[in-house]
Amino acid sequence: MSKRTRLRRVFNALLTAGAILAVPTGSAVAEAPSTESAVFAGGCFWCMEPPFDKLDGVVSTTSGYIGGHVEEPSYKQVVGGRTGHAEAVQVVYDPARISYRELLDVFWRNIDPLDARGQFCDKGDQYRSAVFYEGDDQKRAAEESKVALEASGRFREPIVTDIVPATTFYPAEDYHQDYYLKNPLRYKAYRFGCGRDRRLKKLWEDSTS
Repeated sequence: MSKRTRLRRVFNALLTAGAILAVPTGSAVAEAPSTESAVFAGGCFWCMEPPFDKLDGVVSTTSGYIGGHVEEPSYKQVVGGRTGHAEAVQVVYDPARISYRELLDVFWRNIDPLDARGQFCDKGDQYRSAVFYEGDDQKRAAEESKVALEASGRFREPIVTDIVPATTFYPAEDYHQDYYLKNPLRYKAYRFGCGRDRRLKKLWEDSTS
């Protein structure tokens, strides 16, 4: 066997070994986390991140815009009410650790489902409450949760929260992401001034609204 042939065989062996090392094993693929996403609108998106961030099984939350007719809308455009978008939060979660129905329970208890004009101190269609479902399973779960809430007798007024198919979700500008962590004092002042927690307490801790 020539020296050149031996070197070629060694080189090919190394390539094969490298390829084998680079390919994940079946068990590694099976153990890779699988995530899903859910999109909820409940008024100011700053206030919708915290209740989901603290849940075990939630991987991330992103503030953004959904449901409008303008591509790549800016915050200024959305709050001006000219794009049809709603402020919303996209929740990425691990369904093996938390279910979509559990996320819905958290969503309802962090909005005012009776306000058709907006949410808390923020009024306008851009602050509407809505579930933007992705697929038939989410649609069914969202509709069933709304029906159950209506049947519970908790509210005398109708529930006006929309359940609609998800469209393109556009992440908001960087300074809006994790605003409650980046600017805690301003966030708390806004939330208090908006009367969000007072209204939520009345809606969900009192026996009736």
